[in-house]
Amino acid sequence: MPTRTGRPPKISRAEIVTAADRVIEQDGVAGLTMRRLAKEVGSTAMAIYHHVRDKDELLLLLLDSYAATLPKPELPREPRERLVAAAVAMHEALSGRPWAVEVLRADDLVSVGALWYPEHIVDAAMRAGLSLEEAVDAYRIVWHYTAGEISAKVAAGKRREEGGTTYRERVFADLDAARFPRLSEVGERWAELTARDTYAKGVRALAQGLLP
Repeated sequence: MPTRTGRPPKISRAEIVTAADRVIEQDGVAGLTMRRLAKEVGSTAMAIYHHVRDKDELLLLLLDSYAATLPKPELPREPRERLVAAAVAMHEALSGRPWAVEVLRADDLVSVGALWYPEHIVDAAMRAGLSLEEAVDAYRIVWHYTAGEISAKVAAGKRREEGGTTYRERVFADLDAARFPRLSEVGERWAELTARDTYAKGVRALAQGLLP
């Protein structure tokens, strides 16, 4: 078969964003490099730099592109329920792209397309009677809970994918009942019980404590 010569095929920004999403799904954010991306689209790193300035701009494009596809729910009027609904929507959105948590937790990158969530959480907190500063504090507390919950779930999922009995399961299966009476009662059910989805329950408890 003859070797292809000449210029590499032209690529669009949309194709680059789609390919970058595939690379992150396969190799994580750390694995997304211009060289790796160029290989994915069958072009050169220089060609990609014609469309994006650097990796940060590419990540922002990815975040904004994903945010644009997400439906925004109708929010209840009651402030506490409004905050909970906006937080649950944010959790569902981030769960669809858990790598985004890693990017956003650095606080250096902000996706304008995803600002719908903090806007409505802050708004709900202010409707409940908090000052602007207190409402931002409330949002940050909800955000850290959300990000931590997703990160923990991803880590646990990877561990379970590896298969076999984990060290934690072995420990809970053979606990000293005299020393840990409650946990020994849970025993082998620990993995099952701690894998349940309690996000909505948790964020509702946060809203109850944060809002007047």
